[in-house]
Amino acid sequence: MSGLLINVVETALALVLAPGLVGTIRWLKARLQNRRGAPAWQPYLELRKLFAKEVVVSRNASWLFRVAPFVVFAATVAVTFLVPFLAVPLPFDVVGDLLVVVYLLLLATFVLALAGLDPGSAFGGMGASREMTVAALAEPTLALAIFALALGAGSTNLGQIVSRTLAHPAAVVSPGHLLAFAALFIVTLAETGRLPIDNPATHLELTMIHEAMILEYSGRYLALIEWAAALKLLVFFSLLANLFVPWGVAVALTPAALAVAAGSLVLKLALLAAAVAVLETRVAKLRLFRVPELLSVSFVLALLAVTSAFLLR
Repeated sequence: MSGLLINVVETALALVLAPGLVGTIRWLKARLQNRRGAPAWQPYLELRKLFAKEVVVSRNASWLFRVAPFVVFAATVAVTFLVPFLAVPLPFDVVGDLLVVVYLLLLATFVLALAGLDPGSAFGGMGASREMTVAALAEPTLALAIFALALGAGSTNLGQIVSRTLAHPAAVVSPGHLLAFAALFIVTLAETGRLPIDNPATHLELTMIHEAMILEYSGRYLALIEWAAALKLLVFFSLLANLFVPWGVAVALTPAALAVAAGSLVLKLALLAAAVAVLETRVAKLRLFRVPELLSVSFVLALLAVTSAFLLR
């Protein structure tokens, strides 16, 4: 099977699995809270409903408001071509690395923040301001955490990082590896709007970050943004799963190896979803002014990871 075909299959698989991952977390949280909850496939039904609904746009909105959902969705989909979901190496490894992934994610965040400001609503401006505050601390931490792994691999290419970890499994329990995992896990919670940074299940004005920016959206625009948010969660979970625990990732492009890789990916995603569900059930949302403190801790952990990886090379 050609590498290019595998890349396309990986992206299609990510698009299909992303809403289910969000639904699984919601279902697990409901069960842990002794509620029946919606089924895990509820996000698919919500997307279908949104795509069928009429789009309502504010009179104050410009062309940016209409273009932003497509840019956010396209940028997030582009990231899926660069993240190793099933196999390494792949054709897009030569054109994308850590820096490209970070900047594509930042592009989606920046455009969505501009779209939140565009209609001139108070909620949109508040959410955009908070989102950029979080991004200013989270994006450098993301780059540093993965760079700690790149030092050992000698490359910022994500596929090569996975290959190097597979070749040297002892690196998984190294101090730099563990510190980088902790830093990236905190960043994952911040970038995907999970507790204790943000609460995806609320619309209270004092707690909203992501939801505040998209209150003006409806119909297919909202569907694209919600799908991109679910895809972003899948991307971060895949980075945690395959960069730090890469066993199961296929190094040969054969049907058997790819089937094992797909099963391994689903298992890792399920474990991470369970961990996030338990965490969100056990902790409360932080006060807004305490969020930078937590993100600063993650930045220090990433910096220590880089230092450790440099000293132990």
